[in-house]
Amino acid sequence: KVYLYPKPVDFRKSIDGLAALVELDIKVAVFDPVLFVFLNRHRDRVKILYWERNGFCLWLKRLESERFKTSPDITDDAIVLTVQELNWLLDGFDLWRNRPHQVLTPRYVA
Repeated sequence: KVYLYPKPVDFRKSIDGLAALVELDIKVAVFDPVLFVFLNRHRDRVKILYWERNGFCLWLKRLESERFKTSPDITDDAIVLTVQELNWLLDGFDLWRNRPHQVLTPRYVA
């Protein structure tokens, strides 16, 4: 299972802060074998938190252009996704409109 947190998150939060959001808002045991997905206010970054046997893992992706698509409906409840839907979200598909991000091929970093 995958839970998408419905509100923008302050990305200064790390493992402990995100785990607290899971426990307080999503009301799912943070040690369950699921992925918790968080987006920042600009929706250009995503963090995925999960527990793996003996510790937390925190994964981050930053888009260089465009934004992750979110539900047009405002809700306080976490959005349950499948792993396939999470992959589509990370690939840039709008799960609510089915349109991908453009492929970006940068030439240099700075």
